[in-house]
Amino acid sequence: MKQQKGKLLVIIGPTAVGKTKMSIEMAKLFNGEIISGDSMQVYKGMDIGTAKIKNEETEGIPHFLLDIKDPDEPFSAAEFQERANACIEDIQSRGKLPIIVGGTGLYIQSVIYDYQFSEAPSDPVYRAGLEKQVREFGINPVFEQLRKVDPESANRIHPNNVRRVIRALEIFHCTGSTMSEQLNDQPTELKYDTCIIGLTMEREKLYQRIDQRVDGMVEEGLIQEVKSFYEQGLRDCQSIQAIGYKEIYDYFEGRASLDEAVETLKQNSRRYAKRQLTWFRNKMDVIWFNMTDLEGFPKKIHEISGFIAGKLFNEGEYIKLERKEED
Repeated sequence: MKQQKGKLLVIIGPTAVGKTKMSIEMAKLFNGEIISGDSMQVYKGMDIGTAKIKNEETEGIPHFLLDIKDPDEPFSAAEFQERANACIEDIQSRGKLPIIVGGTGLYIQSVIYDYQFSEAPSDPVYRAGLEKQVREFGINPVFEQLRKVDPESANRIHPNNVRRVIRALEIFHCTGSTMSEQLNDQPTELKYDTCIIGLTMEREKLYQRIDQRVDGMVEEGLIQEVKSFYEQGLRDCQSIQAIGYKEIYDYFEGRASLDEAVETLKQNSRRYAKRQLTWFRNKMDVIWFNMTDLEGFPKKIHEISGFIAGKLFNEGEYIKLERKEED
């Protein structure tokens, strides 16, 4: 007899679209606990720049995979997959609904489709040559090499993420196949009984919210947060390549004024949102809900929860959930 798959809710979407707020509402309605699907919220101290949820905003809903790494430690999709699967099994074992929430497409895909990660061969001499090019000429010439051999990865990886740009080139150099080709060969069957919800918004409104969010981060103390990492001497770490940190480093190192750094941060955040939407639409089977009308949020809660109930629960299960909510 085939074993029944456990239930999993996934809420995805571009930065600043409202995933955090919606995930709290869904967790309350469906007796859920939340797993962060963000590649940078794993880092301790990186709070403002990653828009990490504050304790008072959780409304008592447990959150997992936040603050599990020091800023100088690496973190990979393979490690995320391992940790997220352990969280899912733990949450399910307690009769709760696991909810993955975030915007890092590859990380989330690795869990829901049970990607098989193997160590791709490496070439330290080739990698060192690329690192030398970056030091001498900047990332742009190396990034253009990636764009020529693997345009799909170039569209997905931000040029700031030097480590991943170089790794993608190294994989192609060593194997003759691109990182994108290897990802496309991964399983396509869902590991869990999964409902994937996507939140979207009219582009102009989304970009306005992104700009407002960046201004709010600066007011909240983003510059001071990044300065603490800069003063610790953190330079070539994976964490510091994150949008919101790299740009402010340029200010500290005299490559940009503060106003220029903040404007670049806004621009990079808008571009990232565009890449996120492209990835989700091309790579995942998502049901999209438009969040442009923010005043209609209660109606969206009802609409989305009704869809989830129909997708993941039979009528008896949902009635029990509603009664538990009333109690």
